[in-house]
Amino acid sequence: MIVVAGEALIDLVPGESGALAALAPRRGGGPYNTAVALGRLGSPTAFCSRISTDAFGEALAEGLREADVDVSSVQRGAEPTTLAVASIAADGSAGYSFYVEGTADRLFSAPDRLPDGTRAVSFGTCSLVLEPGASAYEELMRSASARGVFTTLDPNIRAGLIPDPDAYRARFKSWLPSVTLLKLSEEDARWLGGTPREWLASGPSAVVITRGGDGLTAFTRDGGEYSVPGEPVDVVDTIGAGDTVNAALLHGLAARDALSAAGPADLGAAGWAELLRFAARAAAITCSRPGADPPYAHELAAS
Repeated sequence: MIVVAGEALIDLVPGESGALAALAPRRGGGPYNTAVALGRLGSPTAFCSRISTDAFGEALAEGLREADVDVSSVQRGAEPTTLAVASIAADGSAGYSFYVEGTADRLFSAPDRLPDGTRAVSFGTCSLVLEPGASAYEELMRSASARGVFTTLDPNIRAGLIPDPDAYRARFKSWLPSVTLLKLSEEDARWLGGTPREWLASGPSAVVITRGGDGLTAFTRDGGEYSVPGEPVDVVDTIGAGDTVNAALLHGLAARDALSAAGPADLGAAGWAELLRFAARAAAITCSRPGADPPYAHELAAS
């Protein structure tokens, strides 16, 4: 079982250009997208979060069930669902403004235990920024790592939500001893400062950097560096692409029985090349359609 911990929200995505373009609601949130993608790939997955009981929250819960994601660890609350208003640039890249005050996911509390058979827990995005939930997710990360559970982190920086960048950067560094796999974009890496080798020295077994259409690079603690190019695709938008990479990496590591501290290094050059190509193909499919709509296993088998 892979557990994904973090926010679920509604992306409001413009259907055309212009400041007053009609906005279509789509299920989203980095951790939510990762959980759905894992479920569609066929990995046993549970979601650990707090979701509103409003209409958007019901739609989010239904999306998890449709992807065969276990929702027994999902807390519910009457507060409204977080909203993220997306803006799509000419190259398909997405920017966001958020409506987060008093929303349900901010009141997450750390569970007493993880689901039976948990092999990995994934964290990231807004859930590690917005208090009081951020401290609860941090507590869960540290406790899972202390029990030897494989942990992944995708900071997925939303700078507009971070009032004190230096304090967040320091907090990010404090998480690294509790992280097995760190995945982040080139843009996030520049914002955070530091290098993959510096981060590896603090704890993770591997760091994966996504470079958009230019592909992905993995760095391992034993000195390995492995890169693959991006998959050619007509980009509709990039919403959910990084989350799909998260899911593909976790799915692939689980399939190789590599969800352990030593697992990433044990893959070697051939194993990493295969895993990164799989993640690049999965992300390309997500980019080929609007919103966070990750691929199913059969779509990747046919690609």
